[in-house]
Amino acid sequence: MDSDQIAAVLLSLRVSLIGVLLGLPPGLACGWLLARKSFWGKTILETAINLPLVLPPVITGYLLLVAFGRNGVLGSLLENWLGISIVFDWKGAAVAAAVVAFPLMVRSIRLGISSVDPTLEMAAETLGATRWDAFWTVTVPLARSGIVAGCILAFARGFGEFGATIMISGNIPGKTQTMPLYVYDQMETPGGVQNATGVIVVSILIAAAALWVSERLERKSRVVPKQESDG
Repeated sequence: MDSDQIAAVLLSLRVSLIGVLLGLPPGLACGWLLARKSFWGKTILETAINLPLVLPPVITGYLLLVAFGRNGVLGSLLENWLGISIVFDWKGAAVAAAVVAFPLMVRSIRLGISSVDPTLEMAAETLGATRWDAFWTVTVPLARSGIVAGCILAFARGFGEFGATIMISGNIPGKTQTMPLYVYDQMETPGGVQNATGVIVVSILIAAAALWVSERLERKSRVVPKQESDG
């Protein structure tokens, strides 16, 4: 692999990892909420969370561009308050990876939390633990297989993201050109198929390993969850 290929793979790894870190806090919150609570609008929340799974990635990228652009609500806040601009930057690719992978992360986290007997949390609270303490000392350790599986699956999904990434961060070699964008570039270049072979093989190996590990972890937490009622 040459320097351009290595740069693309390393950038994809960086983007995917940060995407997981961005998605994990809200993923834990949403997973717990969907697994433990029944409320009006639960189906609406589930629909909103899963929307990136069914939307064309370029549409997701367009919505991110509108939201995080210089004139967008989130983009203007980030630029004016923190001096951060994510459009046509690798940080935009990380945000895109977090968004498109979020539904997969929440699904696994929800499954993991659903497998934890809620009476164990109640027992911790009767012993003096707050609900917050019970969540971190009881729920999270017992649901760790589902949580880790969700993170790995989200990492793999973000690693292969293309449509949303190219919309919000562009395809700038050495700056925002992730591995899928590199392969896309090579497909339009004479002789590029041979140049992209190494990157394609690395992509397949990483994706296959992530899916294998995620499936094994999910099996550990896959039990019949308690009945939930949709609001």
